[in-house]
Amino acid sequence: MKIGIISDTHNWLDPTVDSAFKNCDEIWHAGDAGTLNILESLAAIAPLVRAVYGNIDGQDLRLRIPEYQVLNLAGLKILLIHIAGRPPKYNAIVTDLIRRNHPDILVCGHSHILKIMRDKHNNLLYINPGAAGRYGLHKIRTVLRFEINEGNISNMEVVELGSRSKLA
Repeated sequence: MKIGIISDTHNWLDPTVDSAFKNCDEIWHAGDAGTLNILESLAAIAPLVRAVYGNIDGQDLRLRIPEYQVLNLAGLKILLIHIAGRPPKYNAIVTDLIRRNHPDILVCGHSHILKIMRDKHNNLLYINPGAAGRYGLHKIRTVLRFEINEGNISNMEVVELGSRSKLA
């Protein structure tokens, strides 16, 4: 199963996301999509889009997508949420979700900082794809893609989309 992860698009989708995610079975948006149009554009790329809302997302998105999702896929439990905090100390909501669900992977956004690391304290893999949009403090727009097979992650790749200030 090939997965693409994107976050913090802030109502703008780089046209190169199509090629970055073209062979993905699923795309996960970790919040701050901005509008439903972003998710619809992603749905034209992959058969399944999973998303959570972020702090900039309005009621139109909050009524359609959840604050967080707990997924069971290919032998792994995944927690998808927008705001998590930093490993190994997370905000109260995420700390409770980790305690209750024991995810193998935590996927979040919000910070605009690309980070993939093992959180030994909580026994999970922390994944933040950075930001794919034009707004924020990040310098390079990024997304991630990887594969999940029988409980294992492989072929993790960071895809750089270009400079934050560069317009398509």
